[in-house]
Amino acid sequence: MAKVQLKNIVKNYGALEVVHGINLDIEHNEFVVLVGPSGCGKSTTLRMIAGLEDISGGEISIGENVVNNLPPRDRNISMVFQNYALYPHMTVRENLGFSLKIAKKSEEEIAKAVAEAANILSLTEYLERKPGALSGGQRQRVAMGRAIVRHPDVFLFDEPLSNLDAKLRAQMRVEIKKLHQKIKTTIVYVTHDQVEAMTLADRIVIMRDGHIEQQGTPLEVFETPVNTFVATFIGSPPMNLMDATVTADGKLDLTDGVSVPVPAAFKDKVSAGQKVVFGFRADNVMPEGHSLPMQGEAASFDMTVDLSEPLGTETLLFVTLAGVEIQAKMHNPRPVKSGERLTFQLDLTRCHLFDAVTQKALR
Repeated sequence: MAKVQLKNIVKNYGALEVVHGINLDIEHNEFVVLVGPSGCGKSTTLRMIAGLEDISGGEISIGENVVNNLPPRDRNISMVFQNYALYPHMTVRENLGFSLKIAKKSEEEIAKAVAEAANILSLTEYLERKPGALSGGQRQRVAMGRAIVRHPDVFLFDEPLSNLDAKLRAQMRVEIKKLHQKIKTTIVYVTHDQVEAMTLADRIVIMRDGHIEQQGTPLEVFETPVNTFVATFIGSPPMNLMDATVTADGKLDLTDGVSVPVPAAFKDKVSAGQKVVFGFRADNVMPEGHSLPMQGEAASFDMTVDLSEPLGTETLLFVTLAGVEIQAKMHNPRPVKSGERLTFQLDLTRCHLFDAVTQKALR
């Protein structure tokens, strides 16, 4: 069993503290993705788990062992980097078996492990090639295969797809998910790409400025963000946010004379005069005749389309509501011209309210 535990982990670079006492439990066979903007501490956290960075405070456990003072080679982890870190003068076969050769495994053991890894990752036909003769996706599979042959307790991935083009990234996401299903071990994966996080993770850990903002399943963090940062970081396009004031007659006063009813779920959580942030996703504001069914209360607006982005089965529309540019979705789309005025329906049952001062979700 390879449970990973982080207890009150702190990382300092001199007087600068970059990770601030985080706590995280990662279960055996769980696929956990650390996600956040550049500089949030996610890669530093991964490198502390790997032993490539010393911790300044707290405790890291892998399985039953506290590994604070263990070198990377003694932690039984394997790490896959974004630059592949392959030996260019070695064949794929030699790259896959190199760590086992260093560990003085027998030729028979090495051959068996390499064959298994190559089969899992569909690399068998490339075993005699050198990395320079492979595509970026194939090189990344070799890097993963080199990690597999060691049968580690934990796989660590540090932004492994960032050097690939969009099509290859999509293909490799599928490969990595299949790999997890086949080898059934613990994976900790770092990315700044929230699409990777949403599609790969059993659980997402969202970080900002060295703190954990929220953790949960992809659906949980998408549907119930704890604050405006998570609301805009998770989901594409990001959630629309608008400043509002609660009125005495139970409405949200936006600006320019525009108001909407306080959604029923929040009526007992707000009071007259309270400043809030009103949030809703593009999926929940749609033009009439091109919307999905709504289950309950809705608000209606006439808005002018500033810009449209056709995406095939839907079109993203940029419109202005109460002086704020927002994004809406048109389902079963038709061509839309800039300047065209449409009537939009907003599903109030799917809206969010956040405190204007703390930026935290009202629950």
